[in-house]
Amino acid sequence: MTQQTAPARSNQGGLPYALGAYAIWGFVPLFFKLLSDVPPVEVLAQRIVWSLPLCFVIMAFRRQIGEYRAALKNWRVLRLLLASSVLIALNWLVYIHAVFTDHVLAASLGYYLNPLVNVLLGMIFLGERLSRLQAVAVVIAGVGVAILLAGALDTLWISLTLALSFGTYGLIRKVVPVGSLPGLAIETTLLLPLSAAAAGYYLWIGDGRGFGSSTDISWLLAAAGVVTAIPLLLFATAARRMSYAALGFVQYLAPSIVFLLGLFVFDEPLKPAQLFCFVLIWISIAVFSFDMWRKMRAERMVAVA
Repeated sequence: MTQQTAPARSNQGGLPYALGAYAIWGFVPLFFKLLSDVPPVEVLAQRIVWSLPLCFVIMAFRRQIGEYRAALKNWRVLRLLLASSVLIALNWLVYIHAVFTDHVLAASLGYYLNPLVNVLLGMIFLGERLSRLQAVAVVIAGVGVAILLAGALDTLWISLTLALSFGTYGLIRKVVPVGSLPGLAIETTLLLPLSAAAAGYYLWIGDGRGFGSSTDISWLLAAAGVVTAIPLLLFATAARRMSYAALGFVQYLAPSIVFLLGLFVFDEPLKPAQLFCFVLIWISIAVFSFDMWRKMRAERMVAVA
């Protein structure tokens, strides 16, 4: 069944949640740089292990434990959330790897591409129409990716994996019939067995880098649960209250912050192919943004009339 695009009023209702999520994600490389000596898989495992208790505390406060239990008994919901949990775990792992290996600019490019991926996914799976200007924006972005194929192939896989995995994750979370917080709790529940096993393995081998190696590292890994759960909860809430295209429009905040961090804080070199790609992506974003602004303005005029 084709899902209708959310009305303009719902776009406004989801905007504060989207801004909060993307601002946190923009600055999160600063947090992960503090854990750069810890194996990426252990960081991922600890993120998941510590996210679940926080989800249960918030669900208890909001009286949503019943919704969590009901969703666990619904095979269709569980199947969709299993897919979304795998996608978000892959996204987290690749992102952590990118930060640890000084490829923050590649990660930034991935999230610049993500809104355009959202537009394509919305068109293919949600029946959202691709306007002429949106089509132009997608083509320009495609040319930018082609340039990376010629000059920065070693990091292109990071950008594409981040864009496709998170775009598909957001699509699933938009259509799955479960609340934002219970859905996130189920995702972390499904990922918990493997995550607990991985966390236990690293604790057992005691290589002196991860959880238990020092008080500071242990607290930072525990805090990763908060850093994980809060923006995802905000994002899932926004995804259910905004059109998919509008959600992608707000997402430019996060990669812009990440790009500036990579260039001016982490001093990463900007390859010529990357620079040309970024310029084309920014042009495509300008075209896409103009189209979104024009549509929102038309919706407001219709609402006033």
